Amino acid sequence: MSKLNEERLNKAIKTILDTSSDPKTKKKFLESIELQVRLKNYDEKKDKKFNGVFRLPNVARPTLKVAVVADKDHVEEAKTNNIPYIDVEGLQKFNKDKKQIRKWVHQYDTLVGSPTLVQELTKLTGPTLNKMNKFPTPVNHNEPLTKQIDDVRSTIRFQLKKEMGFNCAVGNVGLKEEQLKENITFALNSLVGLLKKGWQNIGAVHIKTSMGKPIQIL
Repeated sequence: MSKLNEERLNKAIKTILDTSSDPKTKKKFLESIELQVRLKNYDEKKDKKFNGVFRLPNVARPTLKVAVVADKDHVEEAKTNNIPYIDVEGLQKFNKDKKQIRKWVHQYDTLVGSPTLVQELTKLTGPTLNKMNKFPTPVNHNEPLTKQIDDVRSTIRFQLKKEMGFNCAVGNVGLKEEQLKENITFALNSLVGLLKKGWQNIGAVHIKTSMGKPIQIL
């Protein structure tokens, strides 16, 4: 059961959206809305580490730049939907040159890839993508490429290493109040499900826009 105060959450979301739409404070870009969580009573040495990946109900990062490492079928789908892509010939032209690969990858926030090419990618490009933490997320041919990219734009990860806190994008100022509430609640409940003592391990929770001040909701 969620310990979030619904009235407090609604007020925080309304404050953020009102500020983002005010001509005096409105930014020239689509601001993300971030969830900041601090843990308590969690021993990173004794308690279990975790790595949870979840898909939010509503697309959080619509402006995330995604490119496809594409096989023949995905090339055609990418062309149809104006999605940036690279095919096997394009990868081969890099000739495993680190500078060329980095220059290409830096154009994008993340990559997705056709299963057959993902399996062969290290042979084609060497270890550069892995070292840059840009190895593609596999996509299939059973669902539209656009939907799978939206899934990537809606994905959050909670990974406990040494830090006792998390910061992830759970929405943007273009979403409606109810959509933001749904995403924030889903994200928090997902994190709580990973924690040893559930809500007892949650110390404080804030939400904020990319350029805004944090607002405490718990």
